[in-house]
Amino acid sequence: MPSKVTATSASVPYQVTLSDGAHQWLADIAQEGTEDAGPGPHELLLSSLGACTAITLGLYARRKQLPLESIHVALEITVEDPAAGLTRIERQISLQGDLDDTQRQRLLQVANACPIHRLLSGTVDIHSELAPV
Repeated sequence: MPSKVTATSASVPYQVTLSDGAHQWLADIAQEGTEDAGPGPHELLLSSLGACTAITLGLYARRKQLPLESIHVALEITVEDPAAGLTRIERQISLQGDLDDTQRQRLLQVANACPIHRLLSGTVDIHSELAPV
């Protein structure tokens, strides 16, 4: 499914307005003298993985009629080494409900197959160009 987001930075230093055409939100990097009005880029990346994980697990559990009551996903970038080409994201998934070990393990497999997990685990080719003035 194609996704499209625009990011616009104007008068407020380090603050970006993001839009997908239907929704609008802010990103910000807290610096001295700035507003700290929204999450930073790293937090937005982690939130994408967390949201995709929880949504994917919820959809699967409903379809399979599993007794999953709630999902909590905690994420942290623990290693970021551009020189080595390595970034490590730790993701801890808490599943609430009367699930047996087999169901829990299956849900972990499903989490590892969520679309954002697959995207981040594969090769991402970013093509950048300047738009015409």
